[in-house]
Amino acid sequence: MDLTVLAYAVYLVISIGLTVWVARTLSTNGRVFLADVLHGNEQLADAVNHLLVVGFYLVNLGFVALYLKSADTVDNARQVFEQLSVKLGVVLLVLGVMHLGNVFVLNKIRRRGLMEREQFPPVDPDGHTETAGGGFAGPKPAGA
Repeated sequence: MDLTVLAYAVYLVISIGLTVWVARTLSTNGRVFLADVLHGNEQLADAVNHLLVVGFYLVNLGFVALYLKSADTVDNARQVFEQLSVKLGVVLLVLGVMHLGNVFVLNKIRRRGLMEREQFPPVDPDGHTETAGGGFAGPKPAGA
């Protein structure tokens, strides 16, 4: 068997395995984060999580397929390892950059949601809150 074909096969097996492992890990552990970002809406969090995983697979497996071809021929075992290390290193960097990009965007969405929740005043604008007896606590009206 040609060593170039062997390098391609090993590259595909490892790259696809890494992509599946990372996607499953991010999906499992990212669900809680998405639920928080989406204000506890579990059904929406699951749907967004699934869409992110599908997009993750499409982009990463597309990149793995496009990056498969090599102009260099592989003549010995050393070149197999060198070519695999470069190709797998680039795949790992792409996986990491995509993960950081997703976390960055979701964190921005989460922060915006937290800021929107904090914009409501804890007390009504008239400055009065009801007491346990049904009356109002706060400044007494003039002349009382």
